[in-house]
Amino acid sequence: MNNTADLLVIGAGMAGLTAAARATANGATVTVIEKAAGTGGSAQFAGYAWTAPTREMMAEINPHGEQALRNAVVDDFAAGLDWIRGRGVECADGVPVLRYGIGHAFDTVQYLDACVREIKAGGGQVVTGADVRSLVTEGGAVIGADVVVDGESVRIRAGKVLLATGGFQANHELIDEHLHENASRFPLRSNPDSDGGGLCLATAVGADIGPRDAGFYGHLVPAGLPFRDSGDFVGLSLYYSEHALLFNLENKRFYDETQGDHLTANALMEEPESRGLLVADARVYEEFICGSYVEGAIAVDKYTETARRGGRCGIAETLEDFEYLPEEWGYDGAAIAAEIREINAAGQKVIPPREYDFSPLDRGPYYIIETSPAVTFPLVGIRIDEHASVLRADGSPIPGLLAAGSDVGGIYRRAYAGGISAALVFGLRAGDAATR
Repeated sequence: MNNTADLLVIGAGMAGLTAAARATANGATVTVIEKAAGTGGSAQFAGYAWTAPTREMMAEINPHGEQALRNAVVDDFAAGLDWIRGRGVECADGVPVLRYGIGHAFDTVQYLDACVREIKAGGGQVVTGADVRSLVTEGGAVIGADVVVDGESVRIRAGKVLLATGGFQANHELIDEHLHENASRFPLRSNPDSDGGGLCLATAVGADIGPRDAGFYGHLVPAGLPFRDSGDFVGLSLYYSEHALLFNLENKRFYDETQGDHLTANALMEEPESRGLLVADARVYEEFICGSYVEGAIAVDKYTETARRGGRCGIAETLEDFEYLPEEWGYDGAAIAAEIREINAAGQKVIPPREYDFSPLDRGPYYIIETSPAVTFPLVGIRIDEHASVLRADGSPIPGLLAAGSDVGGIYRRAYAGGISAALVFGLRAGDAATR
C-alpha cells in the first residue's frame, strides 16, 4: 500500500467517502482506512438526504446549534445533491420530512460504491479491516497516522487527515459518559463499528469536544426487543409517537411529544428507568401507525410487528380497560386512563403542551406499547469550524486535521435536521479543504 497521500481519510462512510471522492476529483492522492470489513458505515442503511430548506427554519428548530455549521448544511445542501447526481445516482424530488424538512430519496449504497470506484480510478486506495492506532504529529500539526494492516504496522504520511469514523454510539463507556448512564442498555440503531475511534484520536492531539448537552439522534423502539438486522432500524422505530401520548413510570406525561419522536427519545432517556408507555387511539393507528412516515417509504404496522415479536404491548377497547395493565409492567393503568381523560378535556391548554397535534385520543380501541430509546449516533462530538478543521478548546484549528460526519459535534444541539445531509456537506467541504 502507498505510505503517502495528500489526504488520509479514517472512516469509509458517507462523510469519509464523499470527502475522498471530492479530493480525488480535485486532483489529490487519497488513502481511505476503514476498520470494518466493508465500506459504507451506517449510511448504507439510510435512504434519504434531508434538511431544513432555509436558514430561518434551521434556526427555528435548531436554535442552539452553532450558526456557521448549521448554515453550512442549509447553504450547501442543493450543491450536495448535484454532487450525488454527478456520480450517476438519481435523487428523487423533494418530499416533506417531519414538519420542517425536505428530503430526497436516493440509493445510498449505489452512491457509496460510486465514490469507491472514483477514488480507485483516480489512483487512490481504500483499505478495509485496518486499525488506526494513533495520529502522527510534528510541530503541533497532524501529518499522518500509524495504522495496522494485516497485522503489520504502517505509518502513512499525509498533507491532511480526516476523521470520519461515524461517532461513538457503539462504545458503551463513552455513551454512558457523554449521553446518559442508561445509554448503553438500549438497542444500537447503527453499525457496530462506530466505537469512538475518531473521538479518541482527536482528543489525544488536543481537540475539543462538545456540546456536552447536545443529546443524540435516535428513535423510540419497543422496549426489550433486540434488533434482528438493519431492517429493524426503521421497521421497529415508533415514529408515530408525535401523535400519541407517552407516560413515564410515574404515570405522567413529561414532554411535548409533537416536537418529534427523535426529541421524545432524548427526553425519555432522562426519565426513571428510561422507559415509558406509548398510547395511541384508533385515529392515530389508522392515520399514522399504518401509514408511511415519509412519502414513498414502505408502511409498517408497528403495533402488529411489536405484538408478533413478543414485545410488551396490548389493546384496550376503552379507557376503563387500562386498569388491566399487567402489574409487572410497573404502571398504574387507571391513573394513566385518568390522565388521558384530563388531557382530552384540556385540549390546547394541556401541560406539557402539544404544540402541533392536540387532537384528543378518544376513539377506542387504544394501542399500547412499552417503549425505550435507541441511539443512532450522538450529537456530542469533535468541534470543527465551517471548513471542517478540528478545533482546540481555545478555538484555534489543529493544523492538518479535519473531521466530518457523525464524529462532529455542534451542528445540532437537542435538535436534528438530517445526518446524511450534514455528512454530505462537510464531507465535500473537507475534500475541498484538503486540496485548497
